[in-house]
Amino acid sequence: MMKQFDPTTLEIYRALYTSVAEEMGVALRRTAFSPNIKERRDYSCAVFDALGNVIAQGDHMPVHLGSMPMAVAAVLRQVDLKPGDVVAVNDPFAGGTHLPDVTLVMGVFTSVSGAGGRGPGKNSRNPTPDTRHPFFFVANRAHHADIGGATPGSMGLATDIYGEGLCIPPVRLVRNGELDEDLMRLILANVRGLDERRGDFQAQIGSLKTGAVRLLEIVERRGAPEATEYAAHLIEYAARLMRRAIESIPDGAYEAEDVLDDDGVTDDSVPIRVRITIDGSRARVDFTGSAPQVAGPINAVAAITVSAVSYVFRCLLGNDVPASAGLMRPIEVIAPEGTIVNAVHPASVAAGNVETSQRIVDVLFKALSEGLPNRIPAASQGTMNNLTIGGIDSRPGDNAREFSYYETVAGGMGARPALDGMSAVHTHMTNSLNTPAEALEYAYPLRVREYSIRRGSGGKGKRRGGDGVIREIESLVPARMSLLADRRKRGPYGLAGGEDGKPGSAAIISKSARCGARRGGRKRTIASKGSWELAAGDRVRIETPGGGGFGKTR
Repeated sequence: MMKQFDPTTLEIYRALYTSVAEEMGVALRRTAFSPNIKERRDYSCAVFDALGNVIAQGDHMPVHLGSMPMAVAAVLRQVDLKPGDVVAVNDPFAGGTHLPDVTLVMGVFTSVSGAGGRGPGKNSRNPTPDTRHPFFFVANRAHHADIGGATPGSMGLATDIYGEGLCIPPVRLVRNGELDEDLMRLILANVRGLDERRGDFQAQIGSLKTGAVRLLEIVERRGAPEATEYAAHLIEYAARLMRRAIESIPDGAYEAEDVLDDDGVTDDSVPIRVRITIDGSRARVDFTGSAPQVAGPINAVAAITVSAVSYVFRCLLGNDVPASAGLMRPIEVIAPEGTIVNAVHPASVAAGNVETSQRIVDVLFKALSEGLPNRIPAASQGTMNNLTIGGIDSRPGDNAREFSYYETVAGGMGARPALDGMSAVHTHMTNSLNTPAEALEYAYPLRVREYSIRRGSGGKGKRRGGDGVIREIESLVPARMSLLADRRKRGPYGLAGGEDGKPGSAAIISKSARCGARRGGRKRTIASKGSWELAAGDRVRIETPGGGGFGKTR
């Protein structure tokens, strides 16, 4: 039985712990080297209690945040963290998502005289050192623009995890405050753009130190017993709010199915099925009947599926709900092993994090629309349109160096019951930004030739779906390009009689010496998943899907 708490103090602690995670994100963004982290903000930060339960998260990437607790749990199972240690992990089968997302975890050790177990003593404002157990953990996850593998950007069409890049089990990257240079050399020997990678790792480490300092300040000001007590209250408070949200859904079973276009290896569609059972204040989310795992890289590990479920149910709550471990306590997730939503080693998973996570969200919302018809939006674009371009920057006047550019491209939001969908935005499991044209062209031998809204791509209805975008990028040097995308064969679904959004497309426009037109020579449509060679002057043109419409037009 938990003690009574003061609501005002609880809100203060919610803001305090959330601000720690947010400040960690600011520190990471400002010190990172790569545009993917600095400009696109493809990172997430969180604070955990002494048992590894998440207390608070920054307003960062949903696909990271819902899965990060499983990575922290894997670290705590395998590594005995000491003061000054930082553990790195990206193994998708140890709580990771896909290999480019590298998670760093650090314990926060307070100067507290222990009173048994992991908890603090009663008189902790002027404590004596105790290094047996960390008081908190801080963690961040950042998408590195390259982590090795067969293709630049580590987002190619591999058929097993070994072809996707360097897999890092939970290992100490920092020991007793000192960077493990041997391990860092090993990592950097397997990635492209090693200076950028090193800088991003150092930014992640600095971000953790920022979080640790702020948590220790909270303990110093408020006292260790109160700080830990209210962390537990926040978790339980979030659980109560989630139970109430589930109670607002009529009891019953709600089923839906949606499909991914293909896995990039065959043309067969890949179905995802779900049955959501609401029983009072509890929900069971069962993915039994979904497709078996496939050869291509669209397999999602369990952490991704749990993350998508967490995101969808969190959408039913307000903005000020603590983003803590309590959110998932009333929800049971069943994802059979060996399926597209819980793949097992050595499945390739690069697109499971970015594409399959989006489709899981789509199918969950589609099922919930039966019970909450006036609250659930039509499908958004349902893909992240993952584009990577890499090679050697050999432009005259520059020292030749490797480069690896990665970006997800925005699209249309699904129409809502009372509002049109927004155009040209990142939706659902991604919360990133675009790379500004100026930053992209400064960092890489690339030029943005067109960036515009794809007018008319949103589905019609009483409320229109948002429009997608057109993004056309020219490579100034020979390079290798990879694309992992979806919603090319079927557009995002409309709801309540609204029309589907238009599917996306992609093409390579080859440079032609005979043609002086702005768009140059031959244009050829390319598949949604694969890798291609670009000559200097070739352009990649991405047209992203629009969102589905809502309601019948009059």
